[in-house]
Amino acid sequence: MMADKKEVTRLLNTARGQMEGILRMIEDDRYCIDISNQIMATQSILSKANSEVLKAHVNHCVRQAVESGDDADRKLEEIARILDKLTKQ
Repeated sequence: MMADKKEVTRLLNTARGQMEGILRMIEDDRYCIDISNQIMATQSILSKANSEVLKAHVNHCVRQAVESGDDADRKLEEIARILDKLTKQ
């Protein structure tokens, strides 16, 4: 993985902590809107982590494939499939 591992790990650890908090909120029968807000905050962190990974992939793996001509079509198709998934969310 070419992304900043320290940053992605930090983001994922934060999301994990938030998930644990959400589970405690559910166990404690907390207010639904508060739970929903925490779920959305966690989704935002996961989205940021995914963005970091995808940017690094484009800047390193895809760029290298295009410059070398090796697997460029496959790398570009992978990105297109990921963009399709992201726009359908």
